Amino acid sequence: MSSGKFSRRVRDLLRDRGMSIRAVARHLNYDHAYLSRVLSGKQQPSTQLASALDKLLNGNGELVECASQAAAPTVSPETTKSPAISDRIFKLNEARGADFTQAIRETCRRLVALDNELNGVSIAEPAGRAFKVVHRRLGDGDYDLRHERDIQSAAAELAEVAGWALWDAERDDAAQRFNLEALFLAKLSGDRSIELLTLQNMAMLSEWRGRNQEALSIARSVLNRGRLSPRVETMFRFREAKGLVGTGRTSDAIESLERARSLIEDGTEVGAPDWAWWVTHGEVDRQWGHVLQIAGDTEKAIELLLQSVQPGRDVTTGYSSERVARLAQCFLDVNAWRDAEEVARSLATAALGISSGRTLRIIGRVAKQRETLKGAPSSLTDTLEHLGKQLDEDPFAL
Repeated sequence: MSSGKFSRRVRDLLRDRGMSIRAVARHLNYDHAYLSRVLSGKQQPSTQLASALDKLLNGNGELVECASQAAAPTVSPETTKSPAISDRIFKLNEARGADFTQAIRETCRRLVALDNELNGVSIAEPAGRAFKVVHRRLGDGDYDLRHERDIQSAAAELAEVAGWALWDAERDDAAQRFNLEALFLAKLSGDRSIELLTLQNMAMLSEWRGRNQEALSIARSVLNRGRLSPRVETMFRFREAKGLVGTGRTSDAIESLERARSLIEDGTEVGAPDWAWWVTHGEVDRQWGHVLQIAGDTEKAIELLLQSVQPGRDVTTGYSSERVARLAQCFLDVNAWRDAEEVARSLATAALGISSGRTLRIIGRVAKQRETLKGAPSSLTDTLEHLGKQLDEDPFAL
């Protein structure tokens, strides 16, 4: 059964019971935007969501079964990446006018879907190749000028996707180049939405490179202009908080996060762009937990990071292992050996399916802490050693 049939069945049950999506989201403590995406067939339902809906709507296991049947089949990176993306790159070379715009948008959609739905597949290389095709054609004027602004806007989005993916793959210099192209094209086309998303990415890149004041300046350049939707302001409050804690201003960082929390709790989505779906209660927990970890308040960081991984607090993407890795770091820092061992074991199981360079770097630090632990049980050090070996394993060795 497809995810479309799952969503139709849930909507039928909601109609029969006179319940709205917003009411269900509030009752189950799920983000309304995420639930809307699932029930419109745009995103696969998670097992946790299907189970919660089944219980709420008295589905007697029907919805859980539907969700399992709707799950995408396992696909190898080669068959997923090559035919789908190469076909779209061919269309990028051949399309003209409105078709060119549509080809770029569809390429973006497919890349984002791969990034969110699959582990073990990096989109950095295909995203970069796709934008290079578009970039060349823009430079040559090889397109219908009547559609120039739409094409520039679509190209800005593709450059933004590539910049994000390159940052995630720890290709920082390349990420910066693509971010600048995205920003230039967004301004040229008047696409304020992609301009904002690109500035958010640039602030994250600055944070990752240790340029915290630069990250803070980017965030505040947006916040000071005002007129942001609640979700977008929340996103830049995250970036502001990270810049503040990175420059030693922890109390100011907490104020930014408190503002972010209040914006999300208001529950309004007026003016929010589609790409802001990931800004959720769980994301506030994760960002707050990381800020406290940076500040050295590890016990409180653990509370929030644990809260962020609870079912229903967040949307399901391929990046959940990052927060789990940060949680493992915190457990090790406070000598919570049993908890650290349990989390490290789960990371070892997941390691081969993780393609995020940033996440793998954090997990690598967790494994390396084995060398400096004092008083840890041998079962934990053995688990961390196994985790390190999993990270070093050749993914193509059988």
